This record gives sequence, C-alpha cells and structure tokens, in this order.
Amino acid sequence: MQDLKVTLIQSELHWQDSGANLAMFEEKIWQIEEGADLIILPEMFNSGFTMNAKDVAEPMNFTTFKWMKQMAAQTKAVITGSFVVNDNGNYFNRLIWMRPDGSWEKYDKRHLFRMADEHSHYSPGKDKILVELKGWKILPLICYDLRFPVWSRQKKDEQYDLLLYVANWPAPRVNAWDTLLKARAIENLSYSIGVNRIGEDGNGVPYNGHSAIYDGKGQTLCECREAEMIKTVTLSKKDLVDFREKFPAHLDSDNFSIS
Repeated sequence: MQDLKVTLIQSELHWQDSGANLAMFEEKIWQIEEGADLIILPEMFNSGFTMNAKDVAEPMNFTTFKWMKQMAAQTKAVITGSFVVNDNGNYFNRLIWMRPDGSWEKYDKRHLFRMADEHSHYSPGKDKILVELKGWKILPLICYDLRFPVWSRQKKDEQYDLLLYVANWPAPRVNAWDTLLKARAIENLSYSIGVNRIGEDGNGVPYNGHSAIYDGKGQTLCECREAEMIKTVTLSKKDLVDFREKFPAHLDSDNFSIS
C-alpha cells in the first residue's frame, strides 16, 4: 500500500489566453519542490470557464495536449485538468489524465452548467473513467458534477480510493462547494479533492478558491482558502484501508444503475 503525493495548484487564470496560462502553469509546476505523483490543475485551466467554445477549442494532440504530455514526462508525474476540445465538430469540456509515459485517458464533463448556458455550447460526456496510479483507483470529475452524488457514488463493482474535482466554482456559491466536497468524501469513504481557481474571469465572475483535500471521515487534510497557492500533500492508503475495515459502511450500500 503505497502513499500518494498529490499537488494542488490554485491560481488565477488569464482570460481566453492559452499561451499565457500554459506559461504560467509551467512556472508554477517547476516551483513544486517535492516530487509529486499527481499534479492537479483547475477546470478549463488554459482559458477560464468560457462559453466561447469556438474561439478557444483545440483539437486533440494540439498545443495544450502536447504541453501536458511534455510536462508529465519532465516531472514524472501525472498531470490532470480540463480544457475545451473540438472533437469532430463537437465541443467538450474535457479532462485529460496524462501519464509520464505519454499514455492518457479522457473524461468529458457529464453535467453541464445550464445557469451559464454550458449545455447550449458543449456536448455532455456519457461515461466515467476509473484510472489507477501507484495502486490507487481514482475517479476524476469536473465542477458541476459535484452537485450530483449518484454520478460519483461508490458501487461494489466500481470501487475507488480517491475522488477528485477540477473546477471554476464561483465565490457566491462557495459554501456549497465546501459542503459537498466534504460530503462526497464521507458518503463514499474515500479521499476527496477539489481544485478551484481564484480571481475574476472575463465576464466579471469572482472566484475565491477553497481548494481542499478531505479524508474518508470528512476531516480536512489541506485547505487553500482564497490565496494563490501550490500545496503538496501525502495521502496514506493504509489509513484509508484501516478506516474502511473499522467502519465498513460500504458493505451496506445500495445497488443501482444509471441511465
């Protein structure tokens, strides 16, 4: 049972300026002093949360994708975060899970934020992914997905150890972010991580971070609050396994299917 060293990068974003954001995050990544296994960036980390999909979208295997591949190889860590992808004329808010060896997985945001009209500009994802890192099973999701607990609920045939959300979650609703992120950890007996941005976007929407890590008991292991911050935390697989053995609530969970 290996520990997992995770780095959260909470930052402002340059509005719809991929070059500036990639340069900024590259500088921040090289500030990580401890060797990380996993580096987590926010939602739409190269543009900010924008509905101007046609203006910012990239095809796969283009600039941002290649940048993630290069950074993962150089840091020997998995890099993850979402950006806007044009896939055969359809636009997706797509999370990429990029490994150091250049292999990768993708997750397209399932729940599109209709209050910002995201559902009119992007296509929804259909499937979750479960990825593995150092013996850990990890479920990566995106922002608004946090409000839909069925989508992330542990199932007997779909177990994971770490649930993570990349986000652009606005300041006026940050109480929901704090509460739900902790709730997802408690109800799934899993570590839960949320990485949000700070600052103001091009539409004048304010963000105040509150990136955090919770353990399966809902205890706070890391809290970034409202400042720009790079935080590295070591997660214990043994602590999680021991807790699940002492408090096996997952054995009484309900079977269900999602349609």
